[in-house]
Amino acid sequence: MDDYGRAWEEEIKRAADEAYEQEMDEINRQLKQEILIALIGDVNTGKSSTMNQIVGEEVAGVGAEPGETTEIRPHKYKEHIYFMDTPGLNDVNTANSEVTMNYYKQADIVLFFLNAAGTVFSEAEKKSLEKIESVNHNLLIVLNKIDAADEIDRLVARIKKETGGRYEVVPVSSRTGENIDRLRSSILEMLKKKSKDILFAKSIKAKSATANGWIIGASISAGAVGASPIPGSDIIPITGIQVSLLTRLAVLYNKPISKETAKELVIATIFGNIGKNIFRQIVKAFPGAGSVAGATVAGATTLALGYAMKYAYEHNIEINAANITKLYKKFRDKGESESDSKSELK
Repeated sequence: MDDYGRAWEEEIKRAADEAYEQEMDEINRQLKQEILIALIGDVNTGKSSTMNQIVGEEVAGVGAEPGETTEIRPHKYKEHIYFMDTPGLNDVNTANSEVTMNYYKQADIVLFFLNAAGTVFSEAEKKSLEKIESVNHNLLIVLNKIDAADEIDRLVARIKKETGGRYEVVPVSSRTGENIDRLRSSILEMLKKKSKDILFAKSIKAKSATANGWIIGASISAGAVGASPIPGSDIIPITGIQVSLLTRLAVLYNKPISKETAKELVIATIFGNIGKNIFRQIVKAFPGAGSVAGATVAGATTLALGYAMKYAYEHNIEINAANITKLYKKFRDKGESESDSKSELK
């Protein structure tokens, strides 16, 4: 490779280094923050069983008894993650009402539980919602027990209408697990807006759906960059997107990845996709170009790399360039095959 080609390789390495450092700084910052998730709903709305489904294990301190609650306080789930539960603000002892409302004000998310098989959105529930939204709009309505009710779409539509469409309503069944992935994703999306999603994602046992969401999101971002190349090179920002994805997946699966390994995998993916010879021709013929050849390639490359890493983590495969390159090619070829099939059907 000539001096210009080597310069490009160094540029990619610098981009990978920078992306890794930035992502690790953000991850470490998030892991030190506290998360408070408040839950409200009658004792028969299935708060504890739903939270058990979401995190994949029994959650202590969730499932308050009805009647006057003598003490309202957050219960520690994992380091820096707390849940707080009340059976309904009308049941809270007057002496504790100010303390309770202060917790709801501080909460990162308030999960408001309703029973699809009961009296959905009663007057008492409406009053509780009004009290909470006066101090916190980070509300997510959970309509549980849909397996024991009919006309769920109608119930969801009514709740949305009566709340002015201000909040997402997620119908779930804590008994069958229906829509739990969707609820978990909604919680993570709300936490993402507060830059707190990594800690929660890392702490729950179910990893696959979260990993899929991150992989698809990175693929879309890479595709957008490939569709509108930044002057100079689209490889550089795509390198950053891929390194960030690899770093997040490593944290998600509690298997740290070094800067050198992340850099090696991304470079192997880039060169493995367009080929070193083609890359050399590109940078020689079009100084400053360094393109990965558009949105389709950028998105597909990132998608295949993400799924290769996910597969390796979930099957205890050693993370190295040889293994990931092999898995990457497998997922890339599968994606191309599916794309060709769709084209033939059109």
